[in-house]
Amino acid sequence: MKQGDFTELAKYYVNRPGYSKELLCYVKDHIARSMGDDLVVADVGAGTGKLTSNLYEIGLRGYAIEPNDAMRNEGIAAFSSIEAFEWREGSAEKTGLEDSCVNWVLMGSSFHWAEPVAASNEFKRILKPGGYFTAIWNPRNITSSPLHMEIEEMIKHEVPELNRVSSGKSITTEVMEEKLGDNFDDIVFMEAKHEEVMTKERYINTWRSVNDIQAQAGPERFERILRNIEEILKDKDSVVVPYKSRAWTAKVKK
Repeated sequence: MKQGDFTELAKYYVNRPGYSKELLCYVKDHIARSMGDDLVVADVGAGTGKLTSNLYEIGLRGYAIEPNDAMRNEGIAAFSSIEAFEWREGSAEKTGLEDSCVNWVLMGSSFHWAEPVAASNEFKRILKPGGYFTAIWNPRNITSSPLHMEIEEMIKHEVPELNRVSSGKSITTEVMEEKLGDNFDDIVFMEAKHEEVMTKERYINTWRSVNDIQAQAGPERFERILRNIEEILKDKDSVVVPYKSRAWTAKVKK
């Protein structure tokens, strides 16, 4: 499996958790105070629509932009009865949207895949004056759970050379300032804990949706990791997975 290619993983993305809606509501309310309640948003790198669904649930409308055909098709199918979001092919560097057409651009667990200079310039182009960009990640809060620490240690043992592509745990405000350059300022960082209760099958499938471990471990070691997780969970009916949504929101200079 090629690192960064999510084609074979699209069917497993339905198992992934959403983001903290409490955090998203705080940011939404902040933006609405200066731009009004009728906000148009763009979820860029939307995947199959996990963040898009959260945005719809808190009353927003707009665009879901995704470059991968398989991921985008899964999202289109999931949103077949929802007209609030229009799905389009595009990327962070080239969204295909018109100039100054949205109030808020977001990237959920995907900004680390973007070329930051090109993405920052593109977001400035499509944002209305006074608009905002949010980069949000949803890492597991594993230090709060001995079970998940055990699984993490097992993975490190199986793939000692593993170099994780950012899950947002190590991102800092200074890193975000550097990536966004001179196009944005007034960066605000927010963090919110939340939990997801999963069946064992769903939990295993969330691992099947993880690209960087599969790409670096290879098929044989990755399947061994999954078997080890199943063994660790053999006496459990469900799994409580702690998450920590971490988000940086910046105002466009325009």
